[in-house]
Amino acid sequence: MKTTVAIGILATLLIASGVSAWAAGSHGNHDADHGDGHMMSGHDMPRTSGASDAHGHDAILGKAADPARATRTVAITMDDNMRFTPSRVEVKRGETIRFVLTNAGRLKHEMVMGTLAELETHAELMRRFPEMEHDDPNAVTVAPGAKGELAWTFDRTGRVDFACMAPGHLEAGMTGTIAVSK
Repeated sequence: MKTTVAIGILATLLIASGVSAWAAGSHGNHDADHGDGHMMSGHDMPRTSGASDAHGHDAILGKAADPARATRTVAITMDDNMRFTPSRVEVKRGETIRFVLTNAGRLKHEMVMGTLAELETHAELMRRFPEMEHDDPNAVTVAPGAKGELAWTFDRTGRVDFACMAPGHLEAGMTGTIAVSK
């Protein structure tokens, strides 16, 4: 019942805040696994207008990839100083990157990719609903002392932002950028 009420409130907030595209990408109960590794969390990013992935999400930032097909691996450390190291990554358009994230801290951290505006809106939602979990293709949550990975193909040039969505972490400066060049 509590989850259902939270989802209803979240949907209302999403629509009211002008990000109804997120609500359109939602799949019901945010704790439900859909058998394809995708769990609805209300945070299905990245998106703008354009081509959509298998879940109906727009893919301006690229698309999830098979880690075995990565052209290179980028190691990123997350820590309780609210930093990603490195905080800037350069990739070429068409490149598939396997990100290996190490949480060197005592707090749970995550890497979520999107535009800065999307991440800031997402951070606001996380402050209101801190119990929401991420299991979206553009996000990885890593427990303290653990490692996680995310594979992504960057198929357009431009800037991709990433941040930790744990409440207060983005605001404390836990952000980074991925520069996608030709």
